[in-house]
Amino acid sequence: QVQLVESGGGLVQPGGSLRLSCAASGFTFSTYAMNWYRQAPGKERELVASISSTYGSTNYADSVKGRFTISRVNAKNSVSVYLQMNNLKPEGTAVYYCNARRAASVYWGQGTQVTVSS
Repeated sequence: QVQLVESGGGLVQPGGSLRLSCAASGFTFSTYAMNWYRQAPGKERELVASISSTYGSTNYADSVKGRFTISRVNAKNSVSVYLQMNNLKPEGTAVYYCNARRAASVYWGQGTQVTVSS
């Protein structure tokens, strides 16, 4: 059974930090690019960060560069993906989704809420 399960969301003050985790299992996710998306209320879902399968190359949205770091740990039949978020801003309030992608094969997690507010 394919599963992507996010955790680590919550309420944080502006300038604070959170670390999101995604546990992906049930498929050979080590060959998949892993991504974090977010969707704020009333807005479209946007790509925040991505990490490749083979070399671990990373890419970030301009809005989070220098503040967010994506990483992954590959295991035989699972992958753990992390998003370290520092210096969070109120506009970072959104549901954050873990995504696995390889060609036309795409999987999504259920999302975890991040709220940045004082």
